[in-house]
Amino acid sequence: MVETAKTVREKVQALEPALTRAERQLVNLILKNYPMSGLGSITRIAAEARVSTPTVARLAQKLGYSGFPAFQTALREELEERFSNPILKHDRWAEQAPEAHVLNRFTEAVIDNLRQTLAQIDAEAFDRAANLIADPAHRVFIVGGRITRALADYIYLHLQVIRPGVTLVPSTPSAWPHSALDMAAGDVMIVYDIRRYENAILQMARYASEQGVRIILITDQWQSPVSAEALLTFNCRIEVPSAWDSTVCALHLSETLIAAVQDAGWDGARERMARLEGLFDTTSVFRKFV
Repeated sequence: MVETAKTVREKVQALEPALTRAERQLVNLILKNYPMSGLGSITRIAAEARVSTPTVARLAQKLGYSGFPAFQTALREELEERFSNPILKHDRWAEQAPEAHVLNRFTEAVIDNLRQTLAQIDAEAFDRAANLIADPAHRVFIVGGRITRALADYIYLHLQVIRPGVTLVPSTPSAWPHSALDMAAGDVMIVYDIRRYENAILQMARYASEQGVRIILITDQWQSPVSAEALLTFNCRIEVPSAWDSTVCALHLSETLIAAVQDAGWDGARERMARLEGLFDTTSVFRKFV
């Protein structure tokens, strides 16, 4: 199986322990407004990071590029990927698609996405996210976009059974301020935002952050601008041979979070689930054969 190319951000994160002090200063600048902050001239970037131009060139080579121009080419390609529309994505895949059946090609891409996504997720960060979501002392708000709304609906359906105080923020931009009225410091917001990142989601995240809400972001490998406001960010691979992005990795992460939150507060979750089953019986929601 051919491994999907790593983003510059992923290469930097993997190399970070081996960087010098000057290289760390440079990396902090590049990641501050990634990837745009790495697209200036080598002298300007060096000056802003307060390092020498040879340091910039040396970092590019440490990351596996032949030099600074190749490093910037990679950043420009990522920028193009972040804002690709479905037609451009389809045309690119159609040109590169092998002759194997789409079932196999798609499945191989999804499996590779899962493998690379899991390799990037820090277990301690995941546990911290699950514990924040499980804490009944604070409310949980869930936000999804045009495509990721389905993921927001899915995790909301489960979390509101497991614990009280869970709110699904309306997808209509004009309606989210109503949910914002109930936000308070210490609350948690789960945000789903993948490429073509949505302005309304970013505005909501900025407002929530200003109120002291702790944001857990589930995004793609290029990373939503919401990451600047997030306490925890999880990058999920989304590319598949299709005009549309895949949300399989984000769904996998969401279901794993649901399981972890349920385990963290099982006594309360079990009581709520028992009450819910009683309500189902009363309303005959589900058909019984006995």
